[in-house]
Amino acid sequence: MKLDMHCHVKEGSIDSKVSLDEYIKKLKEHGFDGMLITDHDTYKGYRHWKYTMKGKVHEDFVVLKGIEYDTRDAGHILCIMPEGVKMRLLELRGMSVSALIDFVHRHGGILGPAHPCGEKYMSFAQTKRYYVAPETVKRFDFVETFNACEPEDSNEGALKLAERYKKPGIGGSDSHKLDCVGKGYTILPEFVTCETELISLIRRKVPIETGGTLYTRTTRERIGKARKILPYSFWFYNKGGALLKGRKRKIKSEEENPIDPIDPIEFEYLNGKIHG
Repeated sequence: MKLDMHCHVKEGSIDSKVSLDEYIKKLKEHGFDGMLITDHDTYKGYRHWKYTMKGKVHEDFVVLKGIEYDTRDAGHILCIMPEGVKMRLLELRGMSVSALIDFVHRHGGILGPAHPCGEKYMSFAQTKRYYVAPETVKRFDFVETFNACEPEDSNEGALKLAERYKKPGIGGSDSHKLDCVGKGYTILPEFVTCETELISLIRRKVPIETGGTLYTRTTRERIGKARKILPYSFWFYNKGGALLKGRKRKIKSEEENPIDPIDPIEFEYLNGKIHG
């Protein structure tokens, strides 16, 4: 089964230019069977699929729910929760990586660093946390070993990290633009239809193939030397968000019920209060 396991769609990520419908159409054209939506700190993109598209279009295509979470000390972490488990706390960026690992595992999910050897502050191996406690990687369930928007040396470093700690690798495009969609892939030895099945495969450490074609028209490539500004911009954005959302995270961590049948945001969707 061929999946793109790092996808940003316009309905969920403000920096994505690709609608979910466009994304799926292009992936299908290139022989993909499914995708994992991993918008930044939100499930809005997946909710758009679940309440607007599912059962109406692309019924031969598997769309799974994930998230790219912004930690305050370890960069971007991809999280996959079991089918039906609704974790509002994951939509409030700024948890420490240790708290995130505890939280995700406690509720049956898995997680791993996105582009771990990429830009400073955004990537696990380029953060203070890695230098202070590199063994944190042992607690991850997988490593993103191919990211189409990363340079070759970044992906090579990610692969070495996965091999060193004997972690399964996954791959994805990290697409924010249509011409990048599907350039990174994950090939599973078995077909999955939901997040729970995907989690089971990764936990079993089945043979997984990753790869693709590097995308050279990223924003970082286009702005040249000015790209150095991006990591520092992220640092300020993330630190500010961690402080601003601290109280909300505390409240949600006390309230969170992994099997709660009524998610307030989903309730609003179902009652027409939110559209896309």
